[in-house]
Amino acid sequence: MAANRARGQRAGLTRQAVLEAALQLVDREGLKALSMRRLGAELGVEAMTLYHHVPNKIALLDGVIEQVVAEAVPPEFGAATWRDDLSAYAHALIAALGAHPHAVPLLLSRPAMTPRNLRTLEAVVGMLYEAGFPLPRTLDVLYSLTSFVVGHAAAQAGDVGGTGSMAALDPEAYPLLVGAAREAGEDAAQARFAFALDALLSGFERELAFTPTAG
Repeated sequence: MAANRARGQRAGLTRQAVLEAALQLVDREGLKALSMRRLGAELGVEAMTLYHHVPNKIALLDGVIEQVVAEAVPPEFGAATWRDDLSAYAHALIAALGAHPHAVPLLLSRPAMTPRNLRTLEAVVGMLYEAGFPLPRTLDVLYSLTSFVVGHAAAQAGDVGGTGSMAALDPEAYPLLVGAAREAGEDAAQARFAFALDALLSGFERELAFTPTAG
């Protein structure tokens, strides 16, 4: 049995090592480069060996998302106020997505309900529920926040809404757009993210204030 195991699984290879290598490959060459055969070559094993750690390509893609999301998870939700926790999570998530732009399309297309990701979602929901949000509303807050962050990351990865292109428009034809873009400057994306996040959190705060069970 030991010999058979050695042929099927390289000593020391784990699911975590497989997922880390997969994310590194995606970072370097994009999602199209990710296949079991190519990943096996990266790790120095046959493609079939990987199936001992991830059952199929779908599980591999979910695992890549899991790796990105894990970079954004704070040590403990509930250590600060709910608003500070959500703000920290949003900033950490946008930073993680910025570090792995090729993985952003995956987050737009897959729920990635891995046990690790589900534990993170459970922690966020628990923190919001303890803060006074009704249980169904916790999911509204969670999905609104993550949709905003991932959408912003996708726009940045595709350079959508960049002020540089607007600043170069004909100022006589589009004076307001050009003026706004030039005043915003080249590094407007970070300030725009912070502005929109603050507005979103303020909306959640108002919702909580008018919740009968709050406080």
